[in-house]
Amino acid sequence: MPAEHAYVPNMTLMTATELLQPHIPEHAELVRGVLVVREPPGFRHAGITAGFATTLSNYVRAHDLGLVLAGDAGFKLASNPDTVRGADIAFVRRERLPDPLPVGFAPFAPDLAIEILSPNDRPGEVLAKVGDWLDAGAHLVWVIDPERRLARVYRADGTELILEETDQLLGEDVLPGFSCSLEAILG
Repeated sequence: MPAEHAYVPNMTLMTATELLQPHIPEHAELVRGVLVVREPPGFRHAGITAGFATTLSNYVRAHDLGLVLAGDAGFKLASNPDTVRGADIAFVRRERLPDPLPVGFAPFAPDLAIEILSPNDRPGEVLAKVGDWLDAGAHLVWVIDPERRLARVYRADGTELILEETDQLLGEDVLPGFSCSLEAILG
């Protein structure tokens, strides 16, 4: 697979609108106008995503903080050429939610993007995706590694943190008061 951030001159680039067409595979993103198709992430990944999205949703609803999205909700992060990324789980603060909610891709980055690594994820591609989230305005990105049983926290200010299995993921100023152990997320 070619590097997902390579720009190829004279190549026909796709737009975010074209990415919404029914013939496009379900697990696809648009990176600087280039379609990137990924295989489905697998059973364990889906279970971790569903469980953690439920935990976050319950917290967010109880505190009326905004909206949690799961299942690779698309966010248009850049234009000309277009970049549309999908987070495994995303959170958008209530005051940033448009009314009505977008039917297609949200034209902004979430406040928090959560990536749960799949067995076939490549470190360079994951870091590129983290960079795209942060460059587009995400305040916090959590990358959860079920295989190594750790998480990496990336912040908009450029700081990073590695959490072990018994450490707590904290919502910081994005999800005030939220705390959950990585062990509880991974089971």
